[in-house]
Amino acid sequence: MPEVLVLLKTILGQLTRPLAILDLLLLWFAIYQLMILIRRTRAVQMVYGLLAVVVLWMLTGPLAPLRLQAVNWVLSKLLIYGGFVVIVIFQNPIRQALAQFGRNPFRRFRPQQDNTTRIIEEIALACSSMGSKRIGALIVLERSHGLKNFIETGILLDARVSYDLLINVFSPKTPLHDGAVIISDGRMKGASCFLPLSVDPYISRKFGTRHRAAIGITEETDAIAVVVSEESGAVSAAIDGALHENLDTRALRALLEENLRVDRLVAPGASHAIHRARNTATESLS
Repeated sequence: MPEVLVLLKTILGQLTRPLAILDLLLLWFAIYQLMILIRRTRAVQMVYGLLAVVVLWMLTGPLAPLRLQAVNWVLSKLLIYGGFVVIVIFQNPIRQALAQFGRNPFRRFRPQQDNTTRIIEEIALACSSMGSKRIGALIVLERSHGLKNFIETGILLDARVSYDLLINVFSPKTPLHDGAVIISDGRMKGASCFLPLSVDPYISRKFGTRHRAAIGITEETDAIAVVVSEESGAVSAAIDGALHENLDTRALRALLEENLRVDRLVAPGASHAIHRARNTATESLS
């Protein structure tokens, strides 16, 4: 603990120098970018474990409240190789981060237009169309809880969410029609993904695997799952483990907007115009 206090005093004493302030800002930026990179992966739990080891090492030092010499000695030896352990554990995220930074180093600083309203519109229209044709579908929208672990179970994508792509993915006899599509950060990140099934014994037996998967993912995370029944064509949405059934296009759109905290940006009548255009395009392809 005294070493930490000395370090803090040294840092505070150097803050009068502009270069020292720049040095701290660059260090903070690097740590922040690392946390952004791993926040939705299994690496987060590993970081918590490493931090716990560091805290325990500080608490068991010679001048610390807990003077456990044997434990402190073992932890000291472990921390010597901590840098190598971090590199081995985080080799994939580090490689991805360096590759991404090399392609576009300043992408994070560019303002990104909020397209949540457009995504909701595309999903609502696609689900309505698939329901009328009895095409089964399962679409999961990420909120605050990361879904990268579930994305990795399917086929990785990085595609713009669109009506046409959703219809194509879930069309029968296509390679990706089984499983779920997961939308994260406004992009389709995965298709044919596996989701945990709900084990709630009170779920009606009329619901199949898709509905149980939709309920299961919303029981474990705060995601929203939209499911289209292949048998009846009914559109439902699962939120917090509860299933909202028999939603039409307008009801599904309103439900997604309410739970994604989106203000209506589409002018009245615009969605109907888009819907008519979609129907015209579909009829022309039939």
